[in-house]
Amino acid sequence: MSAAAAPSAEASQAPVPEVEGLRRQLDEKHDRLLRVLADAENARRRAQREREEFVKYANESLLRDLIPALDNLDRALDAARAAGTAANLVEGVELTQRELLKVLERAGVTRYSAVGQSFDPTRHEAIARVVSTEAAPNTVVSERLPGYLLHDRVLRAALVAVAVAPDEDA
Repeated sequence: MSAAAAPSAEASQAPVPEVEGLRRQLDEKHDRLLRVLADAENARRRAQREREEFVKYANESLLRDLIPALDNLDRALDAARAAGTAANLVEGVELTQRELLKVLERAGVTRYSAVGQSFDPTRHEAIARVVSTEAAPNTVVSERLPGYLLHDRVLRAALVAVAVAPDEDA
């Protein structure tokens, strides 16, 4: 029996280094997995911070372009105060308006007029109905405020008055 016991002792001795090697491999893979998970979490946090910073400063160039228009308004007001005439103020405000429109155009904003067009509820907001024999019914006859598009999307609908036939108003 002792001969039979000896081989089983050898068999139990032989796998111990193999088990220890497998355990080491398992520990190394576990450590590597933890590092990869930590790296992934750090990358996610970094990407979140970058997104937040991008949103925070996304309008920086637009705002930088608007500052000179504000400066022009200040100059127009100063000139009007100094000269005491409204003509200088009007000229300065017109200059500022043109500059603001250029800045908005560079940012993808375009101004549109609705007068003479058929009423389109996606681009126009009707604020009045006007009885008209000259304009076709459902035609925009006047505009309180122009509309603005951001690329092809309505940023603000034009505020308009729409023609109605004389018998529709009753």
